[in-house]
Amino acid sequence: MTSTKLNLALAALAVGTLALSAPAFAGTCPAGKTTTDGQKAGATAHQGVAEKLLGQIDLAKEKIAAAGHHLRMRRLDIKPGGEVAWHSHGDRPALVYVVSGTITEYSSHCEVPIVHKTGELSIEQGGLSHWWKNTSKKPVVLISADIAQDPEQSGM
Repeated sequence: MTSTKLNLALAALAVGTLALSAPAFAGTCPAGKTTTDGQKAGATAHQGVAEKLLGQIDLAKEKIAAAGHHLRMRRLDIKPGGEVAWHSHGDRPALVYVVSGTITEYSSHCEVPIVHKTGELSIEQGGLSHWWKNTSKKPVVLISADIAQDPEQSGM
């Protein structure tokens, strides 16, 4: 095989691998259902949710110097029937990846509930408020990465 054909074959393999491992964006608000006055507040407290802090970085010590904020990553294990309480992303952008299971999001930016499945990514920003519920019979595992206020400085 010539070096050009080998390079093309390797490039095709790399693209194929990336396509298989890239997160899906299927769990989004359906076309025509986006709004600023969507789902209303639901769960007021976490229920059936085990949360584990995997790590965090104090952003005041980084080049961006965002005093009082941390970049953190958490794992959330949500039992069947479990709920992640209503909360806002007005000042806390986040990325949430569904590691396993199926979970329903009730978003202020969508007229209908949004179903998220394994391998999907939820982008949470722009004043979004929402809550989540595991309506399935199996546990759900989420990985959440967000920029949050330092609880020691915010009184949280």
